Amino acid sequence: MSGEPADEELERIREQKMKQLQEQAESPDEEAVEQQRQQMEAQKKAILRQYLTDGARKRLNTVKMSKPQVGEQVEQQIIALAQSGRVQGKIDEDKMKALLRELTPDSKSFDIKRR
Repeated sequence: MSGEPADEELERIREQKMKQLQEQAESPDEEAVEQQRQQMEAQKKAILRQYLTDGARKRLNTVKMSKPQVGEQVEQQIIALAQSGRVQGKIDEDKMKALLRELTPDSKSFDIKRR
């Protein structure tokens, strides 16, 4: 009879050890993904800082606050242009306005006429 409690105890210890191993296996993956995301974000900020003037950066941040998807799209476009070497000098506020006009869809205007 003394063998059964020891087997149960051994099984319980095995289960605990398996849970610990599974948690350890999952944690590094999440940490690695988070670390990689932070590294990519830092690279993106460095490229934008290098190619945008202060005024253009402020305008981009304003756009990102109001329309996050458009802001991300503009950032990706600027990074692609910079990496391909098609950016000469810095992008100022006027160039940023032109880029925003190109990438944002035309808003529909409605004329209301009263009779």
